[in-house]
Amino acid sequence: MPANLPPQYFEAEKNFRTAKSPTEKIVAIEEMLAIMPKHKGTDHLRAELRSRIAKLSQQATKKTGAQRTSMVIEREGAAQMAVIGLPNTGKSQLIASITNASPAVADYPFTTYTASPGMMAFENIQIQLVDTPSLMPQSIEWWLPPMLRRADALLVMVDLLDEPVLQLAEVIGQLAKMRIDIGVGQVEAEVVLIRQKTLIIGNKLNQAGAGESYAVLKNEYGRQLPMMAVSAREGTNLEELRRKVFQVLDIIRVYTKAPGQKPDHGDPIILTQGSTLADAAEAVHKDFRARLKYARVWGSGKHDGIMIKRDHVLQDGDVIELHM
Repeated sequence: MPANLPPQYFEAEKNFRTAKSPTEKIVAIEEMLAIMPKHKGTDHLRAELRSRIAKLSQQATKKTGAQRTSMVIEREGAAQMAVIGLPNTGKSQLIASITNASPAVADYPFTTYTASPGMMAFENIQIQLVDTPSLMPQSIEWWLPPMLRRADALLVMVDLLDEPVLQLAEVIGQLAKMRIDIGVGQVEAEVVLIRQKTLIIGNKLNQAGAGESYAVLKNEYGRQLPMMAVSAREGTNLEELRRKVFQVLDIIRVYTKAPGQKPDHGDPIILTQGSTLADAAEAVHKDFRARLKYARVWGSGKHDGIMIKRDHVLQDGDVIELHM
């Protein structure tokens, strides 16, 4: 399958060739990865570029003394969501409240200096949330923009007690400078590297006046972006937040079973919404897509166990029985 790389990819490749330092080269490669279409024809190239990033990151670490984990956070679990926001919005408190991570939490800004991952449980899967340094123009690390572009989605925290509409506008402006569009028309189409799925979280809901501020925020951006209000410290709406994260990621869980046996509901295949039986077969094993003869489905079929074709669109919770 041909790679079919767009013109913007070759522009980023040119930037890589002219880059002088390891960090500049990594940024260029991250842009190449963000632009590159995701299909079977680009799998080898994608793996090669990620290998280059690993080697360049080691070089950059030796020269700068920076921790390797602050540059590239490898995706774990069903998906990766980067948590971003201005100083003192409660990002680290949220991560500490709903994941297994223990980030530094304090009532003063700039507590987080590096990227710190944690795993959030949602029903039978784990979703990786990455705490990041505050989005301030004078302190954005070189590795943060490519990290945000590589994530599966963004979670933007705003403080409901401190002019949340202005906060969100500032975050949108910072993302636009990184050539990231979240669906509010702030980035010109010709310079967009990636359009990211985004969830807006208004924090400190339990404080006086927060509900009114959230209503203003929702009136301004609610038609364009999914959002909800929580209290990271008090735990308000955090269970609902888990489901909202899953919904924004736009993924489904599909289970496999052998003939005559029960499915293993503890180890689902993770696919994007709109994926077909053929996509699921390939996810089980790279050769299964070509070898697949037919399958049966329980869940989204008209009848349980009905035979389905390769182009059958799967739904969250489907069980499939593959026949080679």
